[in-house]
Amino acid sequence: MSSTFFTESPHWRWLITAYFFLGGLAGGSYFVATLMHVFAKSSDRRMVRLGYLVPFPLVCLCGLLLTVDLGRPERFWHMLIQSETFRPMIKTYSPMSSGAWVLLLFSGCAFLSFVAALAERGRPDWPILRRLDPAARAGRLLTVIGALLGLYLAGYTGVLLSVTNRPIWADTSFLGLTFLVSGASTSAALLILLGSWMGVSPRSMHSLGHFDRSVLILEALALAALIASLGQVATVWLNGWGLLLAAMVLGGIALPLVLGWRRPIPDRQGWIGPVLVLLGGLLLRVVIVFSSDRL
Repeated sequence: MSSTFFTESPHWRWLITAYFFLGGLAGGSYFVATLMHVFAKSSDRRMVRLGYLVPFPLVCLCGLLLTVDLGRPERFWHMLIQSETFRPMIKTYSPMSSGAWVLLLFSGCAFLSFVAALAERGRPDWPILRRLDPAARAGRLLTVIGALLGLYLAGYTGVLLSVTNRPIWADTSFLGLTFLVSGASTSAALLILLGSWMGVSPRSMHSLGHFDRSVLILEALALAALIASLGQVATVWLNGWGLLLAAMVLGGIALPLVLGWRRPIPDRQGWIGPVLVLLGGLLLRVVIVFSSDRL
């Protein structure tokens, strides 16, 4: 039996699980929006703008969840600043420390892109914000930096679990990759769902749907690699958690793929597939977090 079964649990519950899920959505949505801006046609501007409007509210929720989970919320700033010297608290060897700084920096990028997206629609009508438009030089630099930070935010949570020396978490090196790919698939699903309700162009919806199906296939491969890398440890999922994981694969990956191929251009009635992908992404994190904590 792996030595990780004899370690103390960090007792992470729903707040951290929700943070893992929403952080993946925030970082993934920003990255997907940047990809669409780079490769999109002029008719995709509404979808790109939507992709830059989504991350900031989500990352605000992430900060709130982490602060409440501390137990002493008033000490949240200790994650960033040393309480005695007031110097920056930077531990390059710690995913938790680097993640706190990435969350802060990404929040800044998400906020600037959020107000720039609002300014594109004339609210607020501040000329200086036009420089932050993705088409401007400063805006391009902002979105590239934000996209890289978003990728880190979406994937580092899996790496954070891997360094805790807990069963399942520390017995595989594929958690970071799995969470990263899952963040991309759930973000595309969220944008498809919102875009279908807001009347985004069919071309945009088709392109994003094709992207989501491709990423879902990558997610299935990453999850298969994760399970294979666990070896004997994977047998601990021969219980209810394993059934939930199987339900996630069937309902959150396989069924959306089938629905996507049958209805390649999502519309107002094609909400089932994106909702299933979102629920699958949440269920994946629930199984990973809670199954280890219950051993």
